[in-house]
Amino acid sequence: MRILLVEDDQRIAKALAETLQDQHYIVDMATDGEAGWDFVEAFNYKLILLDVMLPKLDGISFCQRLRRSGKMTPVLMLTAKDTSNDKVIGLDAGADDYVVKPFDLPELTARIRALLRRGNSSLPPVLEWERLSFDPNTCQVTYAEHPLHLTPKEYSLLELLLRSHGRVQSRSAILEQLWSWDDPPGEDAVKVHIKDLRKKLRAAGAPPDLIQTVYGIGYRLKQN
Repeated sequence: MRILLVEDDQRIAKALAETLQDQHYIVDMATDGEAGWDFVEAFNYKLILLDVMLPKLDGISFCQRLRRSGKMTPVLMLTAKDTSNDKVIGLDAGADDYVVKPFDLPELTARIRALLRRGNSSLPPVLEWERLSFDPNTCQVTYAEHPLHLTPKEYSLLELLLRSHGRVQSRSAILEQLWSWDDPPGEDAVKVHIKDLRKKLRAAGAPPDLIQTVYGIGYRLKQN
């Protein structure tokens, strides 16, 4: 899942981005409101983490603009202000949740998961494809009850294929969805991750063509 973090405190932004990346989220970062808005216009996000006190475009104005444009992306506001009035202003601007700095990282990530679940209430909690089982809540993947130990990128790639329900994902679409905008590798990187993921699936007993190559287009999960 792709998250936008708009925060001008580099120390906070780096620590939070690293925590989220360790939990298999794709994180794009902006240090001012206008740069954050450019990201919103370029990409689709599952969640926006938004500081209130931002240069160029403050968080309240950012959130108001977001809602006026018709975008209903969940917004979690981050702020050093801790008064009831400040929280009311943030929520009235369209924010879905409000966390005061300094925040506890485990609590913040729990709030993020809650907002993401709310935004994806139609999705099953455990993704399954034949004998493949994928639990996003516990980060556990098994094939025929054999656990798979995946890298973060392999995990994200498998989740994308599962959520595609057999639809083909092109290499360019995979790059856009699984890598942040400032760190895009070439399409060969997708081939390498697919190869490694297939190897781990086969070792757990999956058929070699579970991840099918649709030549000239991309990849999909095959129904056997």
